[in-house]
Amino acid sequence: IIRGGGKVITTSHRRWRPLRLADMLRTIHRRRQEYDLAHVTVFSGRAFIYAECVVALLSVLGKRCTLGLHGGNLPVFAGHHPARTRRLLNRASVAVCPSRYLFEELNSFGKELHLIPNALHIAKYPCTAQRFPGRRLLWLRAFHAIYNPEMAITMFSRVVDAIPDASMTMVGPDKGDGTFQATKKMAKDLGLLERISFPGAIPKEDVPKVMARHDVFVNTTNVDNTPVSVVEAMACGLPVVSTNVGGIPYLLEHGKTGLLVSPDDAGEMAGAVTRLLSEPQLAQDLGDNGRKLAESFDWNVVLPKWQRLLARVAFG
Repeated sequence: IIRGGGKVITTSHRRWRPLRLADMLRTIHRRRQEYDLAHVTVFSGRAFIYAECVVALLSVLGKRCTLGLHGGNLPVFAGHHPARTRRLLNRASVAVCPSRYLFEELNSFGKELHLIPNALHIAKYPCTAQRFPGRRLLWLRAFHAIYNPEMAITMFSRVVDAIPDASMTMVGPDKGDGTFQATKKMAKDLGLLERISFPGAIPKEDVPKVMARHDVFVNTTNVDNTPVSVVEAMACGLPVVSTNVGGIPYLLEHGKTGLLVSPDDAGEMAGAVTRLLSEPQLAQDLGDNGRKLAESFDWNVVLPKWQRLLARVAFG
């Protein structure tokens, strides 16, 4: 939009939630003469309240808005609060889902939904020739209970029994719910600290370099939509092993673009990982197919969809 000569106002960068909502509402009102269309991201839980407040104010001001629906738990939340969900959707011009999972699960609420995936600059994710069979696993998410990093430790302890020279890197920020400390303690108790590294959060631009140093990507989450980290892994040609939750089975096809396992089943995931580390051709095929799928998330593909939709909403 900016490159095309348009203007974009963003709000809010406040970390404290009450101030964040106040800043969003103040910006929407004080700068109402500076924008024609607002885009509001919608998550479940407390964040849903923020979206309700923001969209209500935009409606009072007579401003058109689009909704970006996010989060693997949003369909569950909508099922528990159907009237609120329907009211929010009906106040917007259109709603956009980044995954087929959200699109299908929320389609029953009667609002016009559009499927536009989250985008990547694929050129920033070089898919170099993999060195299969490798032994290096990568886990990349925030350390929070919903992402179940402790399952990765249990899984890895079983992988090491079969493949003693395997190693694992667990990348991500500590979200402050005690999960990071519990995960490191589990690794220590199992005698795995020398085999598992915890570099913490890394800059976004370093993600491709980190992925290039690994051979298999694991995703242990209990709740998910279409995680960018999984798409990034596919873009780098890494074979993916993931729990079969939320939007994951809408994104990955078992045996073709990834291996799917039951949620919280460390034994099943360990078996899938061991299989990839033992079958280089399967690992290569999954990596190649994943890369082809990730290319459909490139900005060159996704941006025109946004441009057409926003132009239609803003100018009729």
